[in-house]
This record gives sequence, C-alpha cells and structure tokens, in this order.
Amino acid sequence: MQIDIRSRTIFDELISNPSITSKELEAEYDLTRRQLGYSFDKINNWLAFKSLPAIERTRQGHFIIDYLILSEFSNTKTIGSANQNIITEQQRVYLIIVMLLCKKEELSLFHFTSELDVSKNTVLSDLNEARKLVDNYDVTIRYSRKHGYLIEGEEFSIRKLLINIFYKIIEIPNGKSRIQALVNIKEAELNELRQRLEKIENKLSLKFTDEKIETMPYTLLLVLHRVKINTLKTSFSIPYKELSGTKEYQATEELLFDHQDIPMIERLFITLHLLTTNVYWSETLTDDEVPNLAQAVEDMLRLFEKSAAIYLKDREELITKILLHMKPAYYRIKYQLTEVYDISYSLIKKELKELHHLVSQSTKPLSTLIGHAIPESETAYLTMLIGGWLRRQGENLEEKTKAIVVCPKGVSVSRLMFSELRELFPEFAFLDSLSVRDFYNFELDFDVVFSPVFLETDKKLFLASSFLEREEKNRLRKQVMLDLHGYIPFVVNIDEILQIVKKHAVIEDEKSLEKELRDYVVRDGKSTAFNDELKLSARNLSDLLAPSKITLRKAVSSWEEAIRLCAKPIVESGHIKPEYVEAIINQGEKDPYIVIAPNVAIPHAAPEEGVNDVAMSLLRLEEGVKFGEKYIINLVVIIAAKDKQQHFRALTQLMKLAQSEKDRYEMIQSQSIEDIYDIIKKYSIDN
Repeated sequence: MQIDIRSRTIFDELISNPSITSKELEAEYDLTRRQLGYSFDKINNWLAFKSLPAIERTRQGHFIIDYLILSEFSNTKTIGSANQNIITEQQRVYLIIVMLLCKKEELSLFHFTSELDVSKNTVLSDLNEARKLVDNYDVTIRYSRKHGYLIEGEEFSIRKLLINIFYKIIEIPNGKSRIQALVNIKEAELNELRQRLEKIENKLSLKFTDEKIETMPYTLLLVLHRVKINTLKTSFSIPYKELSGTKEYQATEELLFDHQDIPMIERLFITLHLLTTNVYWSETLTDDEVPNLAQAVEDMLRLFEKSAAIYLKDREELITKILLHMKPAYYRIKYQLTEVYDISYSLIKKELKELHHLVSQSTKPLSTLIGHAIPESETAYLTMLIGGWLRRQGENLEEKTKAIVVCPKGVSVSRLMFSELRELFPEFAFLDSLSVRDFYNFELDFDVVFSPVFLETDKKLFLASSFLEREEKNRLRKQVMLDLHGYIPFVVNIDEILQIVKKHAVIEDEKSLEKELRDYVVRDGKSTAFNDELKLSARNLSDLLAPSKITLRKAVSSWEEAIRLCAKPIVESGHIKPEYVEAIINQGEKDPYIVIAPNVAIPHAAPEEGVNDVAMSLLRLEEGVKFGEKYIINLVVIIAAKDKQQHFRALTQLMKLAQSEKDRYEMIQSQSIEDIYDIIKKYSIDN
C-alpha cells in the first residue's frame, strides 16, 4: 500500500518536526483543514497496513507519535526538491499520450522534443513505449505525413485512457501545472468547477474524497476539451434509461448549466464519471440506487468467512464501508472504466497474497450481479479494506491453519473433496483445490495439504479418500487435530448451549440467537436468500439421471463412441454444447482418475468448455469398453457441472452407489432403464 505525495510530505514533516501543530502544517503547505484531515487519515491507514500504531492528534492540534514510528522512519530520506524537474521515461510516455489526446494542431517529433527537452531518438523510443501502453486500451498511435502523429480508437476507450493517464501525470513533479499548460486550463476554470462540485456534494448528500475534489475539475475540463476537438465524431453509446434517472444526472445538469451546446451522450458520460467517483461518506445508501448490491456484498462476506474460517464482527458497519466503495465500483466495472494499471495490486499480491486470494474467490456474488469479473485493482481495494477490518478486531489470517486440497480425479471430484474437507475443518482457511500439476506450481503459503495420493512436499500431508465416508471423516479429523495441536477436539453442540443459556437467562428471540451461535461456531451462516439459493442448487442423483438421460447398449467399438453415445441425451436437451463432448474426448486417456470404481467412469471437462446447465447422463454397456491400458468400463456417467454447488449432492450419491459391488453388478446386468433407475433412486435420499 502506498500513500500520495501530499500525505507522504506531511508525514515526513511530522517525523522531522514532531512538535509542529495542525495550524502550522496548514499554513506551511497551503492546506485547508479538510485536506489536512484527509491526508492524516491516509497516513494512519498506511501505518495500520504496516502494523504500526496510529499517530494521535490532540484537541489543541498537537501530534502524539509513537516511538516505534520515529525509530522506523527517523533515518528515512524525505521527499526532496532537488530533482523536482527530472522526469522518467515512463512519465515522458504519459505526457506524449496527453499531447496526442488533447492536440489542437498536427504534432511532429519537433513538438515532442521541444516540450520534453530530449533528443529525437529518445522521443522515438518513448513513442514505441506509448504504443505498447495504449494498446491495452485498444487504441493505436500512428504517423501520417499530412496530419502528423495521431491517436485513434473508439472514443469511449480514448476517454478511459485520457482519465487514467491524467492520474499518472499528477504524480509527476509539477504534473498539474504541465497539464494546465498542455491543455490551456486556467486557474479560474478550476476554481469555478470546485465550487460547483461542492454544491453537488450537498445535493447528493455525500462527500467525495478530497483527492477526487482536487482532481475532478481537471478530469472534467479534459473531457470538455475532448468534446470540443471531437465535435460530432463521438462514437460510443451509454444507455439513457439507466443513467438519466439518477441523482448524478440531475447534478450533471447543474454542473453544465452554462454549457447548453453539450450533446446528451456527453452529459451521460459526465454522469457516469460522477457515478464512478469514490466517496468517503454518504447519508443514504439505498438498494434503489443499485438493486441487490447490499445482498451481493453480504453474500460475498459469507463466502469469505467460510473460506477464511473467520467470523467478521460489526458486519453491518463493514457492509456500509464496502458499499461506499462498491457503488461507484459497480459502474466502473460495468462500463469497464477501472484502471488497467494499479500499483497497489502488486503490493497486495506480495504482502497480503493469501488474504487477496480468498477475497478474490469470494467475489462471485458481485460479479454475477454486475455481469463482469471483478478486476484485480478493485479486488485489491476490497482486500485492503477487509484486511484492515480483521486487524481492528484482532484477527490475523497468518495465525490460521491454511490448507489446500490436491486431487488428481478431475474438476467435479476435486470440488466435492474440497467442499467436504472445508465442512470437516471449519477452523481452517482453505485456499484452493488443485490438480497435482498445479500443486507443484502453487505460490501461496500453506500449512496442510489433503490428497488421495502421495505428494513430495515439506508441508504436513494427510492422505484422504476422494469420497469421505462418515467413519473416515471422524478418523481424519481426530488424526489431523491430534497431529497439529496435540488434542482431539470437543464437538460443540449448539442445542446444548441453548439449553444452558435458557437456565440462566430469558431469551427473547431463540431462532435469532441460534442462528448467530451457528454463524460464530460453524462460520457458515448465510442470509435467507443465500440459503434458498443453496437449497435450490442441491440436486439429487435421481433428478439428474432421469430415465430420459439413461442409454442401454450391448457394446461399442471405442471409448470415443461411448462418450458421444452417453452425451447424446444432454446435447439434444441443450444442457451441454457439442464442443463439451469434444473437450472430454480430447482429454482422451490422459486422465485415468475418472475411473472411480471397478467398471465405472465419470468423464467430464471444465464448465467453461461448453456447459449450459448442470446435467448428467449414463451409458450402460453389457460388454465393457476398453479405457487406457488396464480398465474395462461398463458404466459411463458424463457430468456437466455449471458451478461448484449444484451437482455436489448427486455426485456424493453416485460415489456411494459406485462403492456397492452388488448394485454395480445389477446395473451392468439389467435389461431395462426402469430397473437401473430404481437402483439410482435408492441412493437419492435427501440426507
């Protein structure tokens, strides 16, 4: 995590001069009280990230700085002014891009060499780097003898590039002054827009972050400048209905009251800009603004708690903080306005990589709502926010036992094993389920690995079956806890706890108390909506292997024919695409672990290779087909898994069936689909 230059400058001043007061800082650096307060909060967040105590401020404006901070930073070089005018190659690239985006005349090499005070060869090298950078935005730089250097692409992508590059340039020494000179922005224009934005804050009942209040006048003027030089050439569309009803659209109308010539599409773009702007306070955060966003955040936190084996305290307050970030992030992600580059992400990956991994895995409810995957930079912010919350409540992921599951038996079996072990060890943070190949390339730190096969590792390895029966679960839990902690854990019974509480207190709402106790002890509480979703997603084997999905044949000529014949019913029903069948066949004989019992195989591929909906189909062969060098298969069950939940119950029931030698034999010898379905129904009891 990094802090901006202003906050770092103030921090350096405090370290070198701890007796300085708030008023003296405001005067020395020409800051408002609000700006100083904002930077002070940034400094303390940064210190918390480094596990250092906060700097306190007294009512009289004096600062109390812990000796740990002084000893840590007293010898650190402060931000000096000696090299204020020296810019790096990367910064020259940013300036070249802005010159191209805001040009009013044809640009030649001479313009760049004059502005940047470097040689022609240096500019040519910088232009090559600029081409690589803008390529990330689907934008190109080309040279024309008639028009000089040009930047071309979809206007929406160009706007995104312009705004993101601006934020890079203001980190350059005298960056804002350079922008003003390049685009001919006057100080009076900036001040006028600042005043209008502060009025808009009152209208919207929120406060933008100080950083945004400082930078938005520049970005808005850059957009307006782009509108002028791109008159009648705008080539992007924004849905009017979604944005025109927002408070931000009305605010845009007030912001542009003296710009009547600006087209509707540009007003919608500026509305979108306001909607994507970070805030640090809002009087109202209602579901009317972004329907179901609060529920998606709640579901995300539940998934995180389950994976990390952590119970989040004061969750309503945490949800509010996340919503403050996620409302603007919703629009950024939906319209793909999130920055391509983000420094904090690389730092997160280095310093909080396990936490970041678990947060990333928990964002599916948000991505489902928005319709796009959550970008890494947005996930990095959520990681910092949740990480700070954990430190506040005294939790530390590093203190948790971190586990992974390594299963060579394909996606579905691996996920089933992962799910069962996570339920068996709710106090462990389960990071991921991996193939053997992925395991040897896994970069995150972990303590324990569960696998049905032996692995070369210096971590604690516990061998466990892919499918765990009740007795093996009990044995494995005792073995693991005894090995790791030297004791066999006592099982907490919620009903017994409730009976004890009833003896000594009056319970006003027993159901709510029971739910909260289960949330705390089991770390798997979910909202009603989430429970309903999981309940609906649990499908029995008899539901998925209905008679219409069962095929009987005496024999086939090859394994490939068996796959196509087995898959035919669920291809015709639209559950899977034909390419899913080809993906299974292409896997060929590389995956012997799909044989789950004598004469039984469950071929499948990854969901993204052509699964439309969860499904299963079964082919019974009287004369088995050869698979690999040593297997003869009579029962082929194709599994199409759409997500991590819907097929788990059916797969568990199938695994039980496959373990029964008697029922396997009866299915192979059976002459009717009805008889096979009767056996399937025996294992489809809702446990």
